[in-house]
Amino acid sequence: MPASLVISAPASGVGKTTLTLALARAWRNRGLNVQCFKSGPDYIDPAFHAAATGRASVNVDSWAMDRSTIAHLVSRGGNSDVVLAEGSMGLFDGVAARGVSGTGATADIAEMLGWPVVLVIDPSGQAQTAAAIAAGLRDYRAAVRLAGVVLNRVASPRHEDLVRRALNEAGIKVFGALPRHAEISLPKRHLGLVQAEEQAEIGKLIDEAARFVAEHVDLDAVLHAAGQWSPQAAANGLNVTPPGQRIALARDAAFSFVYPHMLEAWRAAGAEIVPFSPLADEAPDASADVCWLPGGYPELHAGKIAANARFRSGLRAFAETRPVHGECGGYMVLGAGLTDADGISHEMAGLLGLETSFAKRRMHLGYRLAELAAPMPGHQPGARLRGHEFHYSTILAQPDTPLAVVHDATGTVIAETGSRRGHATGTFFHLIAEDR
Repeated sequence: MPASLVISAPASGVGKTTLTLALARAWRNRGLNVQCFKSGPDYIDPAFHAAATGRASVNVDSWAMDRSTIAHLVSRGGNSDVVLAEGSMGLFDGVAARGVSGTGATADIAEMLGWPVVLVIDPSGQAQTAAAIAAGLRDYRAAVRLAGVVLNRVASPRHEDLVRRALNEAGIKVFGALPRHAEISLPKRHLGLVQAEEQAEIGKLIDEAARFVAEHVDLDAVLHAAGQWSPQAAANGLNVTPPGQRIALARDAAFSFVYPHMLEAWRAAGAEIVPFSPLADEAPDASADVCWLPGGYPELHAGKIAANARFRSGLRAFAETRPVHGECGGYMVLGAGLTDADGISHEMAGLLGLETSFAKRRMHLGYRLAELAAPMPGHQPGARLRGHEFHYSTILAQPDTPLAVVHDATGTVIAETGSRRGHATGTFFHLIAEDR
């Protein structure tokens, strides 16, 4: 049975991803098979997990997915030696209203699967108080078991000693303490970490993180504290309908936000995925029956997208007879225009009237529940779709017929309804699952 652990923290930005990658690579270097997962809606971390382990990582989400779907997804870890689930935000951070099987908190996954938690604690600017925080997290929900902590960014041996003593007095195991080490800092941009595929030196960075963590953390003690997990058979697989039989999928640095479980579900249902690169001025495959433009970073490549006439004309020709759908950044590219952060306006595909601007930045973040008012590829009117929205653009115009009635996690109706015109549809949210 695989050893199982959840890597979490009191908050974002304290080193969960770095520790997860380091542990995964360090154990892989010892000859162990490591399977990673990501709790919550995140596109970027699973690609780093795959780089560290050599195995595809997928998201599990208690707000959007039912227990059967989560069980199906995590069952891929059954043939591994170690399972690591990286959390999002703080351990208990989720939304106010419960979703399908929880609030989206990492603690939901830890409790549901019975996986013990390793906390990453950054004691910068404090000492014994770090033990009070760890003890509070340990005791907050009885069914969530704390295996121990790893200290990150300790200032000095004296600082480490103060924190260790307090944690020991609280009965909390300390697996190790990491001094500050700039060489393993992962580069960031406005939506999070710079993607793994954009970093030529990512393998070396992960190797250095693994070496550093192995030097300062007792890897054997961490494994000894892990749970022994036996995967349970799931009654049903993924509740995902492919948008077509042969799917032309935009896939490059501007269109990279695709949940791995979605692509796997499409293929499992018999669909064929044909990637193409708008940045390379490629048009969707003419033999496809649907075109899908995922989100990503089109705002960083808006000038090139606008200049790539073959892509835009090919997309327009495709949409004359077959459905085209865009999610978030893909939706923006289907629109009339996109204004970049420098205030320069770029003409997009014009299949929809949407106009967006990154010069007027406003963060849109949160879970979304949409009830379709019209069909979109793979889903009929009335379908209830669960997803997640995360972008910094401002809507300048959204003149087309709304695609859906969209609520946030509290049930409040929001303005980002998505659009439809002819064969083109688009949403600001990224689809995670359909309600059964």
